Amino acid sequence: MKRSIVWLASYPKSGNTWMRIFLANYLSDAQKPLHINQIQQFGFGDSKPEQYRAAAGRPVDFSSPEATLHLRDRVLQRIVANNADVNFVKTHNCRNIAFGTELIPPRFTRQAIYILRNPLDLLLSYARHYGMSHAETAEAIGRADNANAPDATTTWQFLGSWSDHVKDWTQGGAFPVLALRYEDLLDDPQTHFAKTLDFMGVPVVPERLDRAIRFASFDELKKQEDAGGFSEKSPNADRFFAKGQAGQWKDELDPALVTKVRREHKRMMKKYGYYSV
Repeated sequence: MKRSIVWLASYPKSGNTWMRIFLANYLSDAQKPLHINQIQQFGFGDSKPEQYRAAAGRPVDFSSPEATLHLRDRVLQRIVANNADVNFVKTHNCRNIAFGTELIPPRFTRQAIYILRNPLDLLLSYARHYGMSHAETAEAIGRADNANAPDATTTWQFLGSWSDHVKDWTQGGAFPVLALRYEDLLDDPQTHFAKTLDFMGVPVVPERLDRAIRFASFDELKKQEDAGGFSEKSPNADRFFAKGQAGQWKDELDPALVTKVRREHKRMMKKYGYYSV
């Protein structure tokens, strides 16, 4: 059994989908933009109900986190059983244990790419995606037991707080992790997307890099979503790709909530340059 999983990990609404679209365009050497609804062909999701039903060989009661997690090892085993050198797996799960189950087992893992985003901006996007108020979201991302319950498209996702999620994924351990800030990808995509390819041992071809970045631009993604929708859009939101900018919190977030987030996430915000922005 190969340790072939490359986790594409993030707290929700931190740039995970953007990274997946870039990689799909680069690795396929696309000559025109891949459609956003094709990216599922370039990897797996660790919270897809169909994966769990296939692993069980029967219907699954997704209302029970214990019953779902009982199948997780089998799901990951099925992914690595294809004997590929690399299997990309998207996850929003924390790098920890839930109900006695190790969510991110090193025995299946080659490496991980972890994307983090200023929690003040993340809060706005998270609230829009899940149909929550800003106050509800500020409370949720500060809870150690924050989790997404199953729906028609996903099983349980165990997030924890934003700070714990960042700390657990970036503190090192049994496999290499490349941590990237969403804001750096926005400011200098050539440097930081190239760093991602280097980390995976993929040759960086400048013309191909520039083309994949262009094909994954927010203008392109918004145009595609407007024309044909996006399968990963939440039913609670008007659209998946909104502004994709940094610093929106300065105009849109209540100062009291800014203070709350900074107080609760001070250590990690300081470590990654978000506290005094």
